[in-house]
Amino acid sequence: MECISVFDMLKIGIGPSSSHTLGPWRAAERWIKELKETNKFHKVESITVDLFGSLSLTGKGHATDYAVMLGLSGANPETIPTDDIPNIILKIKSTNIISFNNEKALSFNPEKNIVFNRKFLPFHSNAIQFSAIINGRNLKSTYYSIGGGFVVQEERKISKANKIIFYCTFPYPIETGHDLLKYCNELNKSISEVVLENEKSIRPIETIDFELHRIWNTMLECIYIGCHTEGNLPGGLNVRRRAYDTYQTLKGDIPYHSPQEWLETIRKTEVKFRQILKWVSCFALSINEVNASLGRVVTAPTNGSAGVIPAVLMYYLVIENHKADFNHIKQFLLVAGEIGSIFKKGATISAAMGGCQAEIGVSSSMAAAALCELLGGTPEQVLVAAEIAMEHHLGLTCDPIGGLVQIPCIERNAMGAIKAINAAEMALDTNPKNVKVPLDKVISTMWETAKDMNTKYKETSEGGLAVGVNLSDC
Repeated sequence: MECISVFDMLKIGIGPSSSHTLGPWRAAERWIKELKETNKFHKVESITVDLFGSLSLTGKGHATDYAVMLGLSGANPETIPTDDIPNIILKIKSTNIISFNNEKALSFNPEKNIVFNRKFLPFHSNAIQFSAIINGRNLKSTYYSIGGGFVVQEERKISKANKIIFYCTFPYPIETGHDLLKYCNELNKSISEVVLENEKSIRPIETIDFELHRIWNTMLECIYIGCHTEGNLPGGLNVRRRAYDTYQTLKGDIPYHSPQEWLETIRKTEVKFRQILKWVSCFALSINEVNASLGRVVTAPTNGSAGVIPAVLMYYLVIENHKADFNHIKQFLLVAGEIGSIFKKGATISAAMGGCQAEIGVSSSMAAAALCELLGGTPEQVLVAAEIAMEHHLGLTCDPIGGLVQIPCIERNAMGAIKAINAAEMALDTNPKNVKVPLDKVISTMWETAKDMNTKYKETSEGGLAVGVNLSDC
């Protein structure tokens, strides 16, 4: 059975895409590790990187070439100062030399040594192949970025219908929503409590709390940066940052000096329905504007959908419960992570495999479930919330204009967050016995829809708005 931790679903990394940026970055790290383990690293004479499928078609807009160079340079996406990224890339481009793992200088011309191939490899839409010349021989390793920053090698994993299987050691292994409810009923625990028991089986509670703190602090800082940054997004579309402008219409007059103090001031602002809608949208927009600017975000479950879950959690903290503390944040993230893992096991979280329903749809479902539990929902109602949110994202295509995670991606995060809140409220008023569509059915339907969807609507920028809107119009 597939075993996925909350910390697999919620990863800290650099934008704008978990599959196109964080995945290739981590693949480069794994390739370096592979070379070192086989005592080949110091024998490398030159390197070439080939991108295939969706990584190639929208790789430029998603900064895949940047991610490859940063990964090959030995930078860590969780800790690298984001202000250093342009200088590292500029140095490689201007000198045509890369410091391989920050240890060994190699000749490297990004225009020649990173090759964008339109060809799709059969195993997965996002393929990256690293080649090294050693003693005149060309040694190759192929990796697949399967969404959410997950990276696999086909020959080293068991594959069934492009779903990757990891052996599970959790005391309560969960494959489906049915499994999750079974453990909740048997143990008389909430969903977050069951998930916590699984997490405690692989790491100490102190580590769990520390890492969840780190995830939340990254989310909050990202929202704060997005709401306080004015101007246009990079990439050529000249998209105006909207979170800053919206925030200016909402903010109060109380001074603050940190993201946490800022959160407290928001609690004292007006909370009419229109303001609530604007705040939630502002939070979601802010994160994905930071994401689009190669900022640091948390995959939730992907970078392209990183704004939904933090926006809904902020809604709970600043609107619903002013006394909420870390325990509520912890509960929310545990539920969200588990729901995301069930979608990954039963379908996909990769837009290159399933369209935007696999990103915004899944993130909205995760957020709806988490909010429902915080608002007092039963485990059954929590799954109803997750189902409602996904049901109304089914078939959502991935069609980024210019291959950039900007239009329509940023707005979709705001819409996904609002839908999540609505789904949670609807679920709280629902008797689960009357529900006709269980979560597991909507997940299997989502996977069937993904398989039927035309490739041009799966993060290739060859259909939908990506071709319906001319770049010259932007």
